[in-house]
Amino acid sequence: MKKVTLKEKLSKRKTKRPNFIYNILGWVWKTFVAKKYNAHYTFKTEIDKKSQFIMISNHASRMDYIYTGIPMLPARMNFVAGYNEFFRSHLQGVFSILRVIPKRNFVPDNYTIREINRVIKSGGNIMIFPEGMSSISGANQPIAIGTGKLIKHYKLPVYYSVIKGAYLTSPKYNLKDRVGKVEVVIDKLFTPEDLSTLSVEEIEDRINKAIYHDDYAWNKIEQNHYDIGENGAEKLEDLIFYCPKCKRQHVMKGEGNKFYCTNCGNGGTLKDTYDVVPFDEECVIPETLTEWFNLQREVVKEEVKDENFCLTEKVELGNLLDYKYLKNQKTSEIVGEGTLILDRTGLTYDGTRNGQPFNFHIDSLALPTYGMCTDLSRFYTFYNGEFMEFYPKNNVVEKFFLATEEIHRLSGGKWQDFKFDK
Repeated sequence: MKKVTLKEKLSKRKTKRPNFIYNILGWVWKTFVAKKYNAHYTFKTEIDKKSQFIMISNHASRMDYIYTGIPMLPARMNFVAGYNEFFRSHLQGVFSILRVIPKRNFVPDNYTIREINRVIKSGGNIMIFPEGMSSISGANQPIAIGTGKLIKHYKLPVYYSVIKGAYLTSPKYNLKDRVGKVEVVIDKLFTPEDLSTLSVEEIEDRINKAIYHDDYAWNKIEQNHYDIGENGAEKLEDLIFYCPKCKRQHVMKGEGNKFYCTNCGNGGTLKDTYDVVPFDEECVIPETLTEWFNLQREVVKEEVKDENFCLTEKVELGNLLDYKYLKNQKTSEIVGEGTLILDRTGLTYDGTRNGQPFNFHIDSLALPTYGMCTDLSRFYTFYNGEFMEFYPKNNVVEKFFLATEEIHRLSGGKWQDFKFDK
């Protein structure tokens, strides 16, 4: 008899609603985890937790299932999470208990739709993070195309939460815990009547605007303190690689709590409020790290307008395992190496896999962005439904993200930027 792979098992699994253990876990989260991170909740409307609903939220950190699950108790929700996370051994227990639904991020996934439909038909509630992955920059990215169509189809009440401060407790450039303050605001976004009358585009526009949040801008005002320690700026160059003074890329360096340009010396000191205080009056430092990130995007946006734009990098290739779960918090198993090429036509990998020549190309219109499992050391996409993770030799992950997103938009792709001023 042929041995069944983990992928085959997952594709045949029928998702049920969570049972009473969900509530026990919720109590544990509320008593210990939420308290540790100083989480506070505000309800702007009365929530009918006994009636069926869909909930959505911005995605700020890896702890968001706790921040969104706790305030909705005793109601139980089936969360939707990244497909590849189901192959990591340390997540198997909690995903099984919570009965999480897998989703291949940024590509169509019929299995996900089928299982969401199964849960809703059984009377369950669904929890979706429509951005598709936790924030890289500290602010939102536009929601995944198709979110509006999904929500409109079911015509259930839709609640939403805005999570504030969670990114600052574990920024993407350095995942070390930085305990501070987290605020979660819950409100109603759509009634069934709203969903009957609004178009898919109008629904997606409202979602984008409702859940948008910028942690750095928020804390510029709030001035909450986060335990950044003595190495708060370490690896910040993985996220912010552009110097606004000398205009060069890949010259920034985080060292201790100092962040500076190795070319011209421009820089500042990162405070525990995430303000960056310039070294002197000659330094050019944007108001917040989000503004710095957005400035960097504009530079790349101009760069990719050149029809000859090309970004090339040596990478290792990672895949999911067929029969074993990934251990030691690994996100994939290295199976090859090669060259990754991004140009105006899309993304090309040319190298090896499992000792054999292997290559593929994804058109720019089919590639709105990538996924990121952990930090800025690696990124992934799906090719023919198969998980492909890239481990670059140099710190170019964020450059690949920005360039890919702007090429997709420039090419007329569906995943465009926000329609409102951020």
